[in-house]
Amino acid sequence: MPKLPGGPLATRPLHFFFIADCSSSMAGDKIQSLNQAIRESIPHMREVARGNPNAEVLVRSVAFANGAQWHHSQATSVEQFEWNDLSAGGMTSMGRALSLVADVLRTPPMPERALPPVLVLVTDGAPTDDFDSGLRTLMAEPWGKKAVRLAIAIGEDAQLDVLQKFIGHPELQPLQASNADQLVKYIRWASTAVLQAASAPASQTQASSQGVNVPLPPPPPATPGGAGDVW
Repeated sequence: MPKLPGGPLATRPLHFFFIADCSSSMAGDKIQSLNQAIRESIPHMREVARGNPNAEVLVRSVAFANGAQWHHSQATSVEQFEWNDLSAGGMTSMGRALSLVADVLRTPPMPERALPPVLVLVTDGAPTDDFDSGLRTLMAEPWGKKAVRLAIAIGEDAQLDVLQKFIGHPELQPLQASNADQLVKYIRWASTAVLQAASAPASQTQASSQGVNVPLPPPPPATPGGAGDVW
């Protein structure tokens, strides 16, 4: 068991959040691909969790369209977590989604000693509510600041400057998925490689060259899509 100031890392919770855009523009292939990508990532997340006894991986998800609501409201062990498919329709209340996450990152209910949360924001458009207010609410919480914040842009219409503000580190860029294959790769990377890095002891003891709490592995390279399947 690795020794750190203040005690060992055994069984510290790691809260993982999918923050998913369900607006009308996600209807059809995009929302189907997102559901498939997350569903396929769950077994791999379980493998990562089993390989690291330092972390108790707990998963939740937020869906945002006309407002935002918990899609999975309870922090559920990744071993028991099952993905329920999303449907699309409505606006893009991204700011409200960040405020919902901020509510559960307060201490309490968050413990003082935990591993950095991982927040994965996936969207194909621009917020239709007060995004800046939601981001300020999130960043006002210590665990919001400490979180590993990643963003995946679906298609060409996602507002990359907004996603960059969410990430908050110029060295980390939004990932741009132009087709279903790229989305699957990026979701899997965020939910496995990043999860593994965040659950490792290094996430508590080392500074990252990217300026975040967790030294992150490089994302998979983009691969071109075939004719007719580019978003």
